[in-house]
Formats: sequence, structure tokens, C-alpha cells
Amino acid sequence: MRRDCIGIVGGGSWGTVLAWLIGNNGHPVRIWMRQADVAAGINAGHRNPHYHTDLVLPENVVATTDLAEVAEAADVIFVVVPSTVFRDVSRALGDHVDGGHILVHGTNGIERGTFQRMSEILKAETCCKRVGVFSGPNLAKELARRSPSATVVASTHDAVSERVAKVLESPFFRVYTHQDVIGVELGGALKNVLAIAAGIADGLGFGVNTKAMLLTRGMVEIARFGEHLGAKSYTFAGLSGIGDILASCFSPLSRNYQLGVRLAKGEATDAVMADLGEVAEGVLTSRTVHEYAVTHDIEMPIVRAVHGLIYGGLSAEQALKDLMTRRQRQRGEFDDVKAWKP
Repeated sequence: MRRDCIGIVGGGSWGTVLAWLIGNNGHPVRIWMRQADVAAGINAGHRNPHYHTDLVLPENVVATTDLAEVAEAADVIFVVVPSTVFRDVSRALGDHVDGGHILVHGTNGIERGTFQRMSEILKAETCCKRVGVFSGPNLAKELARRSPSATVVASTHDAVSERVAKVLESPFFRVYTHQDVIGVELGGALKNVLAIAAGIADGLGFGVNTKAMLLTRGMVEIARFGEHLGAKSYTFAGLSGIGDILASCFSPLSRNYQLGVRLAKGEATDAVMADLGEVAEGVLTSRTVHEYAVTHDIEMPIVRAVHGLIYGGLSAEQALKDLMTRRQRQRGEFDDVKAWKP
């Protein structure tokens, strides 16, 4: 069967904007979602009734609740569902794909318990070997406004990166390619924890000094963690590292940043998450990464502080105090990030 469509699995904020972008690039799109009423709304009125309701989707975007329909129609499938359901959805998708499919995800998370990255889950739950990830400073609402933006697509298969880049690139969306899948995935996941920290700092009324300290030292933590897992330190200096950090830590459009601001003001995590209406992946990532870091003796003080605030009952003020007064070690700024040593 000829597969001349692009598939999208996930009809949330990011999936909706991807469908709009790819459809406007001239590719027929099949977008899967669980809710039949949302799919019907898209097919009838070319708008998602729950996300980006003012965004008109092109007529070549067709919504469905049938994963088999997506797999039959598309050769490239973007998986953009929350990390908490990623394995279940990937397993279901695995019943319908074959070795000819390209699977690429845009989910910024790590599975708790297994500590598997999303690309590892795709390979475990499907027969597909041509797998990739895309990540970067890609706030969905800004992209929907055609703000000039860029992303990076990473895969160990160059053909995957090149194919996905051709699908995504447009006059306002530039696409770069990379082979460091681990680094791109970790950068996308860990930046969400930093975005919560940045929101906390702003919510407490601190200035640029505080945020600069958090983000700079946070970059060191990410690089340290990434090296432990086999990533390249220089990856975090790119779009999926510092680029995504800047966007997520300074924009009120970032869910994780919004969460941090409101946590600093004393609101409960569950209440804020319910009000946001979308997943703030940094909440679960802070727990997953903190547990891994403790088990493997990796120093992650900012991750520990965010985890303590969300899960340990610390106030925002106490979490920051613990961060600032932790035991001083006699070492250089980059001593345990190998590639960054002067």
C-alpha cells in the first residue's frame, strides 16, 4: 500500500500545531487521538475544540481514533503523547507498524522505574528500528504564530533525520540534524526541571542574578548527567540544550515555568496541574532523575531542590536556602564535566 501521508499520534497542544505545520507544508496528515468528539470536531470544523481553538487546520489534516488507519496511511509517524502514557500508546501502535515506518517522538520525559528514554520505548514496543527524536525551543503557541523558530532532529540513521527534516522545515521553521539521540532526549527532558526552578525564582521575586545562577549551574548538571548516560556534552550547547532552556525558563507560555511561579506562591502542585490542563513533564522528571541520581551518586543539587519542593514538603524559600547553603566542595566550575574542562 502506498503511504503518502504523515502520521501524528497525539492530539494535544503540540500534536495540533504539528498537524497544522505539516499540513501547510503540503503533506496530507492523519492525526490520532483518543477522544472521538475531538476528532469529529477537527474533521467537521478544521479546528481542535480543546487546543489552539483559533488555529485553522488545513483541509488535508484528517483526525481519527484508529491507530491502524494512521499506520496504513503514513510512512513517517510523529508520537507526541505524555511520557506517562507513552509506553501504552507505543505498544498499541506496535500492532500496526512494520519495519518500513519511521517513528519520531517529541515527548520530553523519561519513564520512571525503567529509566528508559522515549526512543528506547519505541524500539522496545514496536518492530521499528528507524527511530528518532526532535526537540528544541519550540513553544507551540509561538510556532502557531509563525514566529521564526528552529528544532533539532536526532537519529542514529541519517536517512531518518533527513526525511523528518524535509517534512518539518518551512520558511519560519528551520530544522537541524544530529546523531546524539541520548543528548537531545536528555536536554529536552531536564530543561523542564530547570524551567520549574526558574519559575520559582521569579515567583519569589528574585532578579536576573538568581535565574542566571540557576540556569548556568543547571546546564552543568545536565551535562554531568548526560555524560554519565553516554551523551555528548556539546549537544547541550545546542537547540535541545541551551536553546530549549532559554525558551522554557523565560516564557510564560511554558507550562513548567508557570508551575514554578505558582508553586513559589504556595499553590499545591496537583491544583496547578489541574488548572493548567496539560502535562508539565518536569514534575515527574524531577522525581525520576532525582531517584536515579541518588542511586548512582550523581550530584544534581538543583534537581534535588525542585524534587524537595514538589515531593519532599519543602517550601520554595527552604528549597532555595538548602541549595545556597549546601556543603562547598573545593573544585573548579567544570571539573566533573569532562568535555568542558579548560
